[in-house]
Parts: sequence; C-alpha cells; structure tokens
Amino acid sequence: MRIAIVTDTYRPDVNGVAMTLGRLVDGLRAAGNLVYVIHTGKKSGSGESIMKSIPLPGYTEVRIGLPGKSKLASKWTKKRPDVIYVATESPLGYSAIKAAQKLGIPVAAGFHTNFHHYIHNYRMGKIEQGAMNYLRRVHVLADCTIVPTEGVRQMLLEDGFTNIKVVGRGVDTLLFSPQKRCAKLRASWGARATTPVAMIVGRVAPEKNLPFAMQVFGQMQNEVPGLVCIAVGDGPQRAVLEQEYGSVQFAGAQSGEDLAKHYASADIVIFPSESETFGNVLLEGMASGAVVIAYNYAAASQHVICGKNGLLAKKGDENEFIRQAIRSLQLCEHGEIRRRARESAEKIGWRAVTERFEGHLRELLEESGKARGQTTRRKRIQMRTLILSDIHLGTDDSKAREVIDVLKRVRCQRIILNGDIIDVWALKRGKKWRNIHTRVIRALLKKMEKEQTEIIYLRGNHDDFMTRFLPITLDKLHCAKEYILTSAKGKKYLVLHGDGFDSVSTGHRWIAVVGSIGYDALLKVNRLYNRYRELRGKEHYSVSKAIKSKVKSAVNFISRYEDKLVELACKRGCSGIICGHIHTPCDEIKQGVHYLNSGDWVETMSCIVEDIEGDFSMLYYEDIVEMTLPDPVDRKSASTYRGIKTSGRDQFETADRAVLNY
Repeated sequence: MRIAIVTDTYRPDVNGVAMTLGRLVDGLRAAGNLVYVIHTGKKSGSGESIMKSIPLPGYTEVRIGLPGKSKLASKWTKKRPDVIYVATESPLGYSAIKAAQKLGIPVAAGFHTNFHHYIHNYRMGKIEQGAMNYLRRVHVLADCTIVPTEGVRQMLLEDGFTNIKVVGRGVDTLLFSPQKRCAKLRASWGARATTPVAMIVGRVAPEKNLPFAMQVFGQMQNEVPGLVCIAVGDGPQRAVLEQEYGSVQFAGAQSGEDLAKHYASADIVIFPSESETFGNVLLEGMASGAVVIAYNYAAASQHVICGKNGLLAKKGDENEFIRQAIRSLQLCEHGEIRRRARESAEKIGWRAVTERFEGHLRELLEESGKARGQTTRRKRIQMRTLILSDIHLGTDDSKAREVIDVLKRVRCQRIILNGDIIDVWALKRGKKWRNIHTRVIRALLKKMEKEQTEIIYLRGNHDDFMTRFLPITLDKLHCAKEYILTSAKGKKYLVLHGDGFDSVSTGHRWIAVVGSIGYDALLKVNRLYNRYRELRGKEHYSVSKAIKSKVKSAVNFISRYEDKLVELACKRGCSGIICGHIHTPCDEIKQGVHYLNSGDWVETMSCIVEDIEGDFSMLYYEDIVEMTLPDPVDRKSASTYRGIKTSGRDQFETADRAVLNY
C-alpha cells in the first residue's frame, strides 16, 4: 500500500506519539509498504515533508500544525496514496481529512492524546467542552478512528464517537532490557549496589501529574531515607519543580540507549498520570525489569496484574497509589515481580501491533473500493529480498516488460541483480538498446529512491566490464563480485553469478562468445517456431530448454556446475548458495546445502524470493501475476494474465493496457 501519515510530532521528538509513529512507519516499510510522513518538526530522513506550525502556548517544545488543505490536495493529486492516517487532530490534521475527502481517499484518524483533558492543566478549562466537540467533529469526518486500548474505545463510544478500532502498542524488548543496568550511572546518582532507586519518566508538564509524583517520592523517602529519586524528561515545569524539590535529581530528556540505561538502572518506576490514552513508559519500565506502579486504566489495566508483575491503584485514589509505592520498596528487593514484569513485556512485540494497524488500513481501503463500486487495486507481494539474474538487457529476447511488471507487483527491502543484467557482449555485436530496456533501469532506480530499496548488483560474464571497478557503493546501490546474504532466520547464503565455475567462460572466452552467438540464433529459431505454434493454438515450447534437458553432455555439465557451487558454499560456511548463469531454475537441497538458481528472463522468467519470515522459494512470472490479481477480479483479464507466457508479446501488451495501466 501507499500510505500517507500526517502528524504534528515525529522523530526525533521525544514523546510517546512520536515514538509510536516511528515504530509503525519502520514496521510498515519493512513489510513492503510505501510510507510518506508529513509532519511539523525537523526532517529526520527520506520520505518526509514539513508543514508550517506554531508552538503550543505554554509549551513551546510542542508544535501545532497549521491548515494546509490546498497544499495537501495538490501533493496527493500528483502522488495519490491508497490510504491516509491522520495521527493528530490539529488544524493540520483536520485539513488533511478534508483534503482526503475531496479526493475520495479513505482516511483513518488516530486518538493518541487526551487533549481535551490536558486543557485543564493549561488554564483553559472553560473551552474543554468545545475542545471535545472539535475532536468529535474531526473523528466523525474520518472513515474510522484508531485507538491504543479497549478502555479508550469505550470512553469514546460514550462520548459519541463511532467506528473505532483498537490497535494497541508494543515495546522494544531488545532496547529496553535489565541487561542495560549501569553501575557507573547509578554511582553518578549516589546510589550503591543495594540502594533502591525510584524513577519517573516523561514530559515534565502538568498533564503528567508531576507535583503528585514529587509527593510520592517524599513519602517513599520517609520510609527509606537513602532512597534515590530520579526524574527523566524535560518540559515547562522542570525549573519550578527542580527548585522546589531538591531531593529529586532531574536527569533531563533521554532517548535510545541512554534512556534504556536509565530505566534498567532504576528499581521502581512510578507512573501517576491520569490522562494517558496508553502510556509507553509503563511497558518500557516492565521490559527493563523495574517494579511499576500505575493507576488501573489505559495500558496498566491491560498488562499489569497487581502483585504479580506490577502494582496498581484505583484511578483517582492518591492514598492507595502512595501505599502501593511504599509497598514497592519491599518488593523491589525480591526479583520475582521484576522477572514477571520482563516476561510480560516480552509477549508484546511491535510486529504484531504493526500487522494489526496495517490490517485496519487495508480493510479501510477495501471497504472504500466496494463503497464506490470499484475494483480494488491489485495486491502487492511483500518480501525481504528479490533476486533476479540473466535479464540480458540489450538483446531481442530480454523480457524487459515482464521485469518491469514484477517490480511494480512487489515490495521488498533489497533487490539482488545476480549478473548478466546488461548484455555487453550483445551490444558489442551491434544489438540495439531499446527504450524498454532503459525503463527497467529507471524502475530499479525508482524503487531505490522512492521505496528505499537496497540494490545489490553482482557482475556476470556478459557484463564483466564492471570487474575493474569493483567493489563500488553509490548511496543504496552496491556493486560487487559476490555477496553474503543473511536471511531473517540468521542463515547465510552465498550469492554470486556462477560463471567462475564454467571453464568455458573463464578459460576459453572466445568459445563462450561463439556459444552466445549460437544461443541467440537458437532463440531466433525459437521465436519463429513458437509464432507458428501460436497460430495453430498450441502452447509455448522452449527449444533450448528441451535441448538442455535431453542432451547428455548438457545435463552432466549442469550437474558438475551445481556440485562445485555447493562445495564452495560449504567452504565459506554458508547454509546455501544462490546463483544464475546457466538459465536453469532450481530449488533443492544438495549435500545438506540449499542450492538455488534464479533461472533467467529470456525464457524461464523466474526469480528467487525471500519472504518476511526468511524462507526462500522459486517463483515464476505467472506465479507472481496470479498472486497479485485484484479481488474481485476480472476473469477475462485474469485469463489473459495466465496466458502471457504462452501467447507472445502482442497479447502481453493487450493485458498491459487492459489491467496494468496505472
């Protein structure tokens, strides 16, 4: 999917909404989606654009996006997204929803922050009802509202909101871990190995209930005089609180590894806020192995079992919260509750959250298509790696058009071009470079630029002019002789073209050139023969493939070639090997090594793909077409697709005009 996200806050901002959106964007892109973020902060990477904003009165670190309906409508007219997610309900968010409505693009709105409750803290209580009415109006205009918890969903339903979907939040258990505990950091706080440390993390702002947190710290220090109290974060109240509560150390804003060290170096994390829609701090504290104390709502009501993996107090009952905080001083000395907190956090991963979020957006897109009586867009195959070889651009038989179609139908993190992509031998013999061949290069560069796809180009024998320049890296384009691919499962695959194990290519180049000329002639005969078969209504027949399968010397050569490559993989300590060169697709286990040959894009039109889980498989062009047909599907078009490989280029162009036009 092509997804546009509109938000007032995004990384590198330090807050829960920015962190959550960053995780969602990374997860969506890893799944193969094209995600563009429109926000009001500083540009932190590609795929972002900045809109005008003003600082929030009384809290200049937070910015409010200004309306930009015309600008957004113009942007989305040129590059239309499939679905839009508005994360914050500012004037910018409202104008984004209006622009989406104008263009007929489905839009979801997120409810991340209780802005109407925060108004009390900023001396604007008289407009609270007006703020709630505004929020309701914004979300009613959207096609659905996405919230982090079931509790928030129920609250909004009571306030008149409709079509609410729950996504949840996750926690990075690799970043936040008890293993990040730092004795040096604790020493800088004046804490010994046995000294308990209590911590609060978040914006130092009124909505976080910081004055009450200071009272809690005071009561805890009365019970344990040596207790060290740390406040992590920054905000408008810091200067006042730091001056008034000298016994509390203010560590300022922390992020990344530094934040993880602060969490892990604490023993107790208190979370007294009563205005959260979720509360990422809670999960981060649990993942870090701290005893967490919170009011029984939002994330705490979902993930904390009082006395088992944390402590809870009834929302609004300050006395009970203080009692639980004092109780934590005893519990933190025992490791059981802290161990259970960590175990609970390990069950909450961002991957599942991202999948639910993506599912809601996809459902919204499908419903929108049905409501307008339109056929939904064709599907995209999500994968980690796509491996293509032997495209032979510059020759008459290169299936360049089909390659372009495949690139449109997949979303992947990396593409490996495993040799013989450009046939320099053929170009030297006077073969004509066609516009369609340029379009292949353009399609690859577009995926690298627009989708942040990594391109790895490995030289082959037909494009061996590159050898003298290797290795070379240009942004996300890497050119080399070979490549070690580590799968999502941690298995290593050696990727190379494989011509080095062809004695003719390496030791008798002139024979290889003559053989190439002979192969071109055979393909020409093949074209003429299949044109005759097509007129008679018969299926496509590969003459060269038949020769390779029936001539004993060819069969023996392929077998020896495969054995040599398997031996090389074993020597390099790899679990598998991926090659091309011989135009013979293969996916099998040889001597305990996973041997894969990607075939070619002259006859077989095959490729190797690594899915999101890290499994490798062979796919043919017709397989990819079948997997990406829209649903509901035009059966006439579908039958045309299935006949592409056997019906010649003319029929392909018919299908291209009928179904691929977008």
